[in-house]
Amino acid sequence: MTETPPITVLLDDTAYAEAVQLAVDSAAAYYADGTSTLDDDAYDQLVRGITAYEEKHPESVLPSSPTGKVAGGAVVGDVPHTVPMLSLDNVFGPEQLADWAAGLERRLGRPVTAWSVEPKLDGLAISARYRHGRLAQLVTRGDGTAGEDVSHAIGTIVGLPDRLADAVTVELRGEVMMTASQFEQACAKREAHDGTTFANPRSAAAGTLRAQDRPYVCELTFFGYGVLPPPDDDSEFAVRLRGLPHSQVMGWVAAQGVQTTAATPVAGILAETLDQVQARVEEIAAARAELPFGIDGIVIKCDLAGDQAEAGFSSRAPRWAVAYKLPATEKITKLLRVEWNTGRTGIIAPRAVLEPVKLDGSVVTYATLHNVADITRRGLMLGDSVTVYKAGDVIPRVEAPVVHLRTGDEQPIPIPELCPQCGDAIDRSQERWRCVRGRNCQAIASIIYAVERDTLDIEGLAASRVKQMFDTGLIADFADLFFLTREQLLGLERMGETSTDNLLAAIEQAKTRPLSRVFAALGVRGTGRAMSRRIARHFATMDEVRAADAEAIQRVEGMGPEKAPLVVAELAELAPLIDKLVRAGVNMIEPGATPPSAEPVAPGQELPLASMSVVVTGTMTGPLAALSRNEVNELIERAGGKSSSSVSAKTALLVAGEKAGSKRAKAETLGVRVVSPEEFADQVSAFL
Repeated sequence: MTETPPITVLLDDTAYAEAVQLAVDSAAAYYADGTSTLDDDAYDQLVRGITAYEEKHPESVLPSSPTGKVAGGAVVGDVPHTVPMLSLDNVFGPEQLADWAAGLERRLGRPVTAWSVEPKLDGLAISARYRHGRLAQLVTRGDGTAGEDVSHAIGTIVGLPDRLADAVTVELRGEVMMTASQFEQACAKREAHDGTTFANPRSAAAGTLRAQDRPYVCELTFFGYGVLPPPDDDSEFAVRLRGLPHSQVMGWVAAQGVQTTAATPVAGILAETLDQVQARVEEIAAARAELPFGIDGIVIKCDLAGDQAEAGFSSRAPRWAVAYKLPATEKITKLLRVEWNTGRTGIIAPRAVLEPVKLDGSVVTYATLHNVADITRRGLMLGDSVTVYKAGDVIPRVEAPVVHLRTGDEQPIPIPELCPQCGDAIDRSQERWRCVRGRNCQAIASIIYAVERDTLDIEGLAASRVKQMFDTGLIADFADLFFLTREQLLGLERMGETSTDNLLAAIEQAKTRPLSRVFAALGVRGTGRAMSRRIARHFATMDEVRAADAEAIQRVEGMGPEKAPLVVAELAELAPLIDKLVRAGVNMIEPGATPPSAEPVAPGQELPLASMSVVVTGTMTGPLAALSRNEVNELIERAGGKSSSSVSAKTALLVAGEKAGSKRAKAETLGVRVVSPEEFADQVSAFL
């Protein structure tokens, strides 16, 4: 976040005029229906370039320039705002934040001792007007001085009550947006209606807020960020409200039944120093990828009403508040081509090859496309401008084509007729297409996966050796490894007596792995290592797993109704392989686990981490130093807990090693118990 943000360099008045027009057109589209020729990051770069040019050439400044206007200035509304709805100036890192704060304090002539720090929500600003406690009118931001009446949306917005707790006349201001689940539901409704989907949550929210004649209704969400009494109201209530610190104003808003971010992991806080402000900025940035709604920055403002009044306003923004912008998680780039790959279970998956784009701090060249049905639903074409999303550790994914940027040169995406790996037929009976040869199409990849450290952990069995064994006919699947003889191995090229004996010992040791490892090695579709551990802990034995129907499988935590039947079908398909493993003497029991049919645990005999969600972060020390992260997760689940990768209000324990970083900060903010690796090892010592 300390990187100097790039700007668009403008060389002359012609380039400047073109840039201003592009910015005006993009803003008009963005605030009208959520579409734009530019993504947020590109728009910010353009405006910074316009600003830089105007500073050098003040005589060339055009009246239509976006630099002196409220964001969205091209949009015209017919409902005047009682008080202008201004936009915020931006900073892009700690140094710019410090410069802005120093300038503010110079203007005030004193230090600011109370800062409000809140998430900057990625939605549409609206004004909700209440008369005597009843919601009477909704108005969009528009050009900042007037907006559109969208009162028809009353009753469809979560978090914006029809009545306040008090019968007062006020104007609430906040953001309307779609959460991830609301966006998914909206896309499903639109697809059922006309076969298309929305490009992203913001454009979906913008279109939905203005729509009056759709045959379907999409739900929206509101988060309040401020409240104003009428300008001419001099009542005791209005005077008191105007004099409250912002933090207390937000407390009053929440008490009225209006949704704020207070109940979210990114709740607003009060900070006394700029260091505390920066620490909270980093905490909110770290939580961003896990939020069910979009944020694109953090708002920092003076908390005290007196500081705000004295700092005043510029022509387009308050001087007492600023937006600390975060790296973009969504950008527009070109879809160059689509690659088709066959995975180890035979699943045929498309991958988007993109024009490289910097996204959330890294350069993205490839992105997920899921399957053919997904490509068809989204209406993607080669050469499309597409929105690409990435946040934190999330794998980049193509969201949608930017249809209004099409030139007519786009081409349909070629769909394979045969398996791209082996050339055999494709089973198209499910949304996720599969080679008819299934695992046999990528048998070597399946075996390599099965013998890795986090599965059967057969030391010394490299991928090249697996391929050699497969090519010479010694093995057809990983179960065959357990039937290899010393003579067979000695017959392989570059296989001496010592290496043969070591490999045979490692294979023998692999027979003792817990059921969770064996199940993971099977590579059951719809499961991964974490789900394999849950299944093993739930059923305790392979016999119990194989006897379970879809309803029983669905009782495993995190197993949905769609995946459960697939797991049952997969186990039936894998029956010969499992039988072979049983004949080889491979362990089929999860140590410490109790089958569902067994007697309940007696009081006082519960596992030490029973029903606890545990997150591990940082570098492990002490007894845990020798374990991989997967092995630590296995340890957590043997002790009765649930391993998780993200800190939330449901987290019971955070194991924080060296360089724990943002997860520790978030845990401390949420009041989650934090322990060292050594303390945790003592707690679960019986399971190490």
